[in-house]
Amino acid sequence: MSYQTHSFYNRFAVFYPLVDFFLRPQKARLFHEINRLPDGNLLDIGVGNGAQLHLYEKHHITGIDTSSGMLQIASQRNHNHILLMQMNGEALLFGDRQFDYVVLSHVIAVVDNPERLLEEAFRVLKPNGRLLILNHFTPDNWLKYVDRAFGIISKMVHFKSVFRMHEIPTINRFQLLKEVRFAPLSYFKLLVYQKK
Repeated sequence: MSYQTHSFYNRFAVFYPLVDFFLRPQKARLFHEINRLPDGNLLDIGVGNGAQLHLYEKHHITGIDTSSGMLQIASQRNHNHILLMQMNGEALLFGDRQFDYVVLSHVIAVVDNPERLLEEAFRVLKPNGRLLILNHFTPDNWLKYVDRAFGIISKMVHFKSVFRMHEIPTINRFQLLKEVRFAPLSYFKLLVYQKK
């Protein structure tokens, strides 16, 4: 992640609770899926301010973020069972095949290189490991023009308004197991993949 993006999220950390409030329904569904999975080692990339940490009911959890400001807030909320580390999701310091699950909650559209992020997620996942992605995705209807219109503004806040998962080649290394849509015209989806 670039220095500019890192700096932006350090400054933005105090305002992030407003974003969390807006994303709460989607995150509740994500954690419903996570907590149904068998106990395992889970990596949460882009843990942010840790507002969702209390939603983990099980698993051995490692949460990483590139922003020291976000992690400082997260550490105040941390329940001792979660290991928090400052790390770039595009250059993970973990060995191969370390995790049963990798979670990307509203992260893939804010990193500099989504392809590299998915390559790293694939590398650290165990065989048949699960990748859970909660994000906005540009729909194939008239709303795609709204996304394009917000392109300039979204760049200012280090966010890709136009985002299509099928345009990232590495996703083909995973098998899609489940797709959860939140409403007919919702931008948000929860995608559950398995490492092939």
